[in-house]
Amino acid sequence: MIALFNTYVYQPILWLLVFIYQNLSFHDLGLAIIILTILVRLVLLPIFYKGAKDQTIIQKIQPHVKKIQLDHKDDKEKQAKELMALYKEHNINPFSSIIFLIIQLPVFFALFSIFTKEIGAAVFESHYFAGFLNLDEKSLALAALAAILQYLQMKMMMRGPVAANQKIMMYAGPVITIVVLWNLPSALGLYWAVSNLFSIGQQWFINKKTQG
Repeated sequence: MIALFNTYVYQPILWLLVFIYQNLSFHDLGLAIIILTILVRLVLLPIFYKGAKDQTIIQKIQPHVKKIQLDHKDDKEKQAKELMALYKEHNINPFSSIIFLIIQLPVFFALFSIFTKEIGAAVFESHYFAGFLNLDEKSLALAALAAILQYLQMKMMMRGPVAANQKIMMYAGPVITIVVLWNLPSALGLYWAVSNLFSIGQQWFINKKTQG
């Protein structure tokens, strides 16, 4: 399993980052990470987009979901059938967020390993972004920026009535992001911030397409 991860995820991403650093980013590691993040998001766009769109529509049809749950609270089998029929009607997969997470985690772990193990490698002569931010060190500012962007993206997704557990996640997620990223190299915070910014643009487009 580890060998497959190294061969098909870790090594290709590391090779791509090195190539970008040496040929496209003027030996600016921060710029290389930004380019890498955009490329990763573009490659995974069909899956990321589908997951985000399904979650947005699920949020939009929550009143119908709650009605079905209330109408069939004593018949779980009937409730499940009605919910699946509702999801089929709107062409959504209620488990898309899980698929999104499963695909995202290996990429994140690969980048985590690269940013914690390879940043100090000789291939990266400079660890700086724009000549002043050392991406090998911790950065509360980048961790906070990533968390704020994550909050904004989640808020854009949760239009209309929001359940209590969703409100908790909307605030708890960014807090966890700050705590985690604050204790990691700021290279990872930069990746997460750019990825969240990409998600905001994607969510804006989805909201425009699904409004009404």
